[in-house]
Amino acid sequence: MAKALFLYSTREGQTKKIFHHIREQLSDYECDFVDLHTTERVDFEQYERVLVGASIRYGHLNKKLYQFIESNLPALQSSRSAFFCVNLTARKEDQGKDTPEGSAYIKTFLKKSSWQPELIGVFAGALYYPRYNWFDRTMIKFIMSMTGGETDTSKEVEYTNWEKVTLFANKFKNM
Repeated sequence: MAKALFLYSTREGQTKKIFHHIREQLSDYECDFVDLHTTERVDFEQYERVLVGASIRYGHLNKKLYQFIESNLPALQSSRSAFFCVNLTARKEDQGKDTPEGSAYIKTFLKKSSWQPELIGVFAGALYYPRYNWFDRTMIKFIMSMTGGETDTSKEVEYTNWEKVTLFANKFKNM
């Protein structure tokens, strides 16, 4: 059976949840999940496909993502590899914020990263107010009020467009 490597950076788990959905679309693959925060090196040669997914927090991808990319750049460049970003701004599909061309986060990623993946996805994340600590709840509520989002801190709202994730998974499988 072919193998796929899923490398993730997540805070509340929505990125990993998206990976699980992608795995459901890759029934011909054995998929290994690796947390980028706890690993530095991976044996890329045992995988036919590599997918990296990371979430945005306060406008930035985690620095561990960039460190991992720099440490593993030749392997990423020689692999069939793809990247996706999870953020709340991508909920604005009507404004194109859910596309690589319309995502400020992807533009920044491509400027900062030596790795230029051939396939890139942008997915809306989830808002988990009750799970956040006081500081995060307050800051995220402030950001959401500025951007026209949900501000009721008793709610959990999932913005992920699962149909779009499925389409991305099929592109990843066929690349």
